[in-house]
Amino acid sequence: MANHKNKNLFERFANWATTATGSSAAFIIAAAIIIIWLVTGPIFQYSNTWQLIINTGTTIVTFLMVFLIQKTQNKDSKAIHLKLNELLASHQGASNRMVVIEDLSEKELDQLHKFYVKLSDLAEKEDDLTCTHSIDAAEENHNTKLTGFKSKPHYARSIKDRSKPGK
Repeated sequence: MANHKNKNLFERFANWATTATGSSAAFIIAAAIIIIWLVTGPIFQYSNTWQLIINTGTTIVTFLMVFLIQKTQNKDSKAIHLKLNELLASHQGASNRMVVIEDLSEKELDQLHKFYVKLSDLAEKEDDLTCTHSIDAAEENHNTKLTGFKSKPHYARSIKDRSKPGK
């Protein structure tokens, strides 16, 4: 396990700020600031300065929160990926190629998604709902089917037709 004492100052601050800003108390404080600002409107005659105070304050908080939220999401995403990688690596039937799936392009992810939609459709047709398939098992099934198809006359005709010009 990681040594919590070795975390850098920013990491400790970011963890504290994430916890603090995501709390009920933080929401209540933010709501109270807005209410106080609204109540003081008549006192300051709804001046430009009065409006500028809330605009500036919310802009600064929003600007800083964007980075804090992104850092938190990056850390959470990395932790989730590692947990999923562990599950993939430990499951005998799982495809290890899925471990680095986040490195694929959007087009490759879409192609893989289509594959899993087809796989899901096939699984729905099976009698045994507990039957599972991995990419490797699906490829093995596909290769077995393909080998069987190659011996069929319609397969040989389709290959011959593809090689003809104009088709």
